[in-house]
Amino acid sequence: MPDVLHLKAEEIDTVEKRGKYHVCIVGCKQQGVLYAVAFAEAGFKVVCVDADQSLVRSLIKGRNGFLEQELGSKYKNAVTSGILSFTDDLKSVVAQSDIIVLSPMVKVDEKKTLDSSNVENSCKQIGAMMQQGALVLYVGVVGFGFMEGVVKEKLESSSGFKAGDNFGLAYVQAQNGEWEGAVDAVDNQELMIAANDRASLDAASLVLSAITKKKMKVTMSFRAAELATLFALARKDVSKALTNELAVLCEKAQVDYIEILKLLNVDLQGSDYVPGIDGQKNKIGIHLLLECAENLGAKLRLPELAEHVNDDMIKHAVNLTQATLRSCGKTLRRARIAVLGVTSAGTSSEAFVRMLEMKGVRIKLYDSRGVRNERSDSTYVSKRSVVEAVENSDCIVVVTAEDQFKNLNLKNLRSVMRTPAAIVDLAGVFDSRRVESEGFIYRGLGRGFERE
Repeated sequence: MPDVLHLKAEEIDTVEKRGKYHVCIVGCKQQGVLYAVAFAEAGFKVVCVDADQSLVRSLIKGRNGFLEQELGSKYKNAVTSGILSFTDDLKSVVAQSDIIVLSPMVKVDEKKTLDSSNVENSCKQIGAMMQQGALVLYVGVVGFGFMEGVVKEKLESSSGFKAGDNFGLAYVQAQNGEWEGAVDAVDNQELMIAANDRASLDAASLVLSAITKKKMKVTMSFRAAELATLFALARKDVSKALTNELAVLCEKAQVDYIEILKLLNVDLQGSDYVPGIDGQKNKIGIHLLLECAENLGAKLRLPELAEHVNDDMIKHAVNLTQATLRSCGKTLRRARIAVLGVTSAGTSSEAFVRMLEMKGVRIKLYDSRGVRNERSDSTYVSKRSVVEAVENSDCIVVVTAEDQFKNLNLKNLRSVMRTPAAIVDLAGVFDSRRVESEGFIYRGLGRGFERE
């Protein structure tokens, strides 16, 4: 097998040459698939591995709702040509791989307890099967000291190899701490690469230069890169908290928050300025940062406060939905609500759905990724189309911003709903006047404008 740890530029300078290198992507969720498409587009032979067999089957069928049209076409072409494939057999794939991209996430349960067992188990399995000279890239958000204390230690102990001598190990993240938007391609990201040895850093930089057009920042410190990522996520969370509080103020003042942003010449495409219940998408990073501060005897008051503010927005969204139904002459209990958007386990959108369920709401969900219900105790069912989810509903609630929702045929949707029908926009997707012109009652976060 090729020795990727001591790779030379001329060995991967063409698509044809890259075709002899096998890449294993461990973790088939959004970030893993984005890397898979990038490596496949560059000419590498790619296999995505995930223990979730239903997710693997969905991806094989082409269900990847988080990829926009251009990336989705590249994805389908890669699958059709055979350069990209999927499996749940981690061990056999790792044994044949030259480059291993590890993308599982540390989990946070309802009690805010961090769980890294899935990462540790993956590292043990990879270490037991990987070949000498392989390069391991970790692309998930991690806590301070995690790369050295967990990833490196587990890989070395299970393989008998030493990082920097027998295999390469690097930490890779977007420089701003997360992907800008849900579907940005890897080649549009400014990547940060960290390794504790020169051989790993050089190998990772060379491999990643084949899949990204942007400049990369490098450091010989795992810990510096870990904190840089957590700092970026904390800044975003604090900014989102301020945005959410100002949006709630606008609702009470009966002033349209979006109109204020226009007066301030603010870029309405900037996620920092759009209110929403997605403030918890950085939830893991914030918990990791707060845990780091606690372990070091430091107090981070602002990130902790921002977390509470963003948590409260979920309750506010439920109250806004209830008030919207009331304006239709309906009650929340026994209401039929179609929820459009990503509601994966552990997200704030999923927490919103669970709150509605507890209040007696009958939920029909449309998740564009084609993911089915992840909880056996839930009463809601994931539908295959927006129309199927909306049919006989009292209200549509949009929880995540997706281009397909902006282009919905509202007239057709209203015709299959129970009237009066309402739309609650929690993601800033719709123009309020357009929605109301189609006969809907409209409410949205921060949309406290006066009615004529």
